[in-house]
Amino acid sequence: MKVLVVGSGGREHALVWKIAQSPEVKEVFCAPGNGGIAQIATCLPIPAEDIQGLVSWARDNRIDLTVVGPEAPLVAGIADAFMQEGLKIFGPRAQAALIEGSKSFAKEIMAEAGVPTASHRVFCREEEALAYLEDLRPPVVVKADGLAGGKGVTVAFTLEESRRAIQELFRGRFKGAGAKVLIEEFLQGEEVSVLAFCDGERVMPLLASQDHKRLGEGDTGPNTGGMGAYAPVPFFTQEIAHEVEEKILKPVVRALNRRGCPYRGVLYAGLMLTEEGPKVLEFNCRFGDPETQPLMLLLKSDLLEILLAVVEGNLEGKSLEWHGGAAAGVVLASRGYPGEYEKGHPIHGLEEVPEDVVVFHAGTQLQEGRLITAGGRVLCVTSRGKNLREALDKVYGAIEKIHFQGMYYRRDIGYRALRLLPHA
Repeated sequence: MKVLVVGSGGREHALVWKIAQSPEVKEVFCAPGNGGIAQIATCLPIPAEDIQGLVSWARDNRIDLTVVGPEAPLVAGIADAFMQEGLKIFGPRAQAALIEGSKSFAKEIMAEAGVPTASHRVFCREEEALAYLEDLRPPVVVKADGLAGGKGVTVAFTLEESRRAIQELFRGRFKGAGAKVLIEEFLQGEEVSVLAFCDGERVMPLLASQDHKRLGEGDTGPNTGGMGAYAPVPFFTQEIAHEVEEKILKPVVRALNRRGCPYRGVLYAGLMLTEEGPKVLEFNCRFGDPETQPLMLLLKSDLLEILLAVVEGNLEGKSLEWHGGAAAGVVLASRGYPGEYEKGHPIHGLEEVPEDVVVFHAGTQLQEGRLITAGGRVLCVTSRGKNLREALDKVYGAIEKIHFQGMYYRRDIGYRALRLLPHA
């Protein structure tokens, strides 16, 4: 089979890496890819948002399956465009992808499905949102309704912080993403990511993972797209997993079906494990980044087989097989991220990384035969071990061998699990 992966980040590198291991795969292409992906797949000079260009190339080159990484093309309707041409594509249609494209739409679906989530209000006018704040006691959560690259959420611990977040969103910080703003209840507990394959009717959850969204150690500083992740989550019990599947994932898939937009792809549920049980923070319409990187190291099953079953609406009787132990990934970022960041710096030391550590590239490119930085998140150093501590030791040991100017990373990925369960 010939497979095309759409996207250019660490998530896409991990998907390409895993798909290429399938005995059914003949060639893997990636559009546009990056410097690391180029070492294992053929990269194409087609942007992820160029839907018609991707459709034309996939049709002309007889691609058997296209797998979409990022959310923007899914929300823009890439799956609809491919299906109209009779091309197989992994990812939900635009109407179903709206579960990430609009947080207010996601809240409507959750209310209809009876899914537990934070209480909230939606505002279309800045002055009304600011007036509503006067009746609240911080902390509150301020969210852009639309896509903001994982950075449109502010947990505001003071009234001034919440005012500033509202003003920035309405005044165009994320362009159209802030045309509507949600103000919602602050939930306390452990945050966990649960991804599930969905074939329109059935759901097949993956192992739970935990992302680290804040830039600084101890979960401080601004939100980012994610500074590291690990899986599985030791305090995510079988009982919690069953509750999430029965009370969150299945009801949402059924609600989308009732609206005439069956969900086929991977559904990402960002959850808070509160004292009252798991509650939904957000839904995403694609694989998480950086959660995908450790998950792909742990997945023993043939990923391509599962992706095809989803596309064909045929998950019945399928199951996922996992390696034992745990896996972790730590993001190496550029100075300035998640704001304006430096790029163009040579990357050194990758050839010294041990074989049992996989370095997934996110923001890199090849320039005259050498790798340079080209993004805010540059690399995700990932490994598997018999437990989380061993996996992290391998990762941090490998990071000591890597260097680029302005390199920044968190040294405490996995700390919440290790603090709660020191022998995880």
